[in-house]
Amino acid sequence: MKATSRETLTGWLLAAPLVAVLAFFLVLPIITIVIVSFWQATEFSIVPAFSFENYEFLFGSAVTWKVFAATFRYAFITWALTLAIGFTVAYYLAFHIRSQNIQIALFLLCTIPFWTSNIIRMISWIPFLGRNGLANQTLVHWGMIDEPLEWLLYSDFSVILAFVHLYTLFMVVPIFNTMMRIDRNLLEAARDNGASGFQTLVHVILPLTKPGIMIGTIFVLTLVMGDFITVRFMSGSQSANVGRLISNDIGLLQYPSASATAVVLLCTLLIVIGILLRFVNIRKEL
Repeated sequence: MKATSRETLTGWLLAAPLVAVLAFFLVLPIITIVIVSFWQATEFSIVPAFSFENYEFLFGSAVTWKVFAATFRYAFITWALTLAIGFTVAYYLAFHIRSQNIQIALFLLCTIPFWTSNIIRMISWIPFLGRNGLANQTLVHWGMIDEPLEWLLYSDFSVILAFVHLYTLFMVVPIFNTMMRIDRNLLEAARDNGASGFQTLVHVILPLTKPGIMIGTIFVLTLVMGDFITVRFMSGSQSANVGRLISNDIGLLQYPSASATAVVLLCTLLIVIGILLRFVNIRKEL
């Protein structure tokens, strides 16, 4: 009994520095945001008085519902595209590339875009998709279109394209990691029992890859729903999401309103993540 108590105490002491860091840099800021969300604000000052005014305005505004709907639309479309691309890339690397050195080389090739900042990678699409950009000039030159396509840039298409470009790797990595852990004897057993390649994919590989898919889903949804700079630049300020709504409030020094929106967004993400975690246990992947 004494040995067990001593081991427990030792474990807590070892975890104390990490707990302190998380409490100071994660828990304390969230508590502060929640508290400020109940304050009031005027054009010139913030009044630390408890009030539901910010939440009443938030849920009573039609603009808020439209912005949240747009945020979910961006998140869902981006998730679907990154999942399709990420699963395909991970599957190819894990099951079709036999050499470990080539696997590492191709995987590192996927990370090359991350050697630059997100903003640079995002802005690089603007001269490519613009009215006089390479994409439109090529299509006109090939005779596929008569005049430049206006919707290639500063539209929902360009926003989603940028999201997919920025966040696909966050789907590739966990799926690839999960696929590499799959026992190859299971695949051989499926083939020996007459399963086709598609049947093996659906009934063996896909179920065993669910933890990686869920981890990638959490990454992508969290990043997309919290992003604001991509929507601002790639839509030409014609579209908005929750992140941009928060950014605008901060720019106007409306910190209580921004905090209330942030709290609602955080709760929404936690609900979504909670639902996802009910479908698969990802603890074995962490």
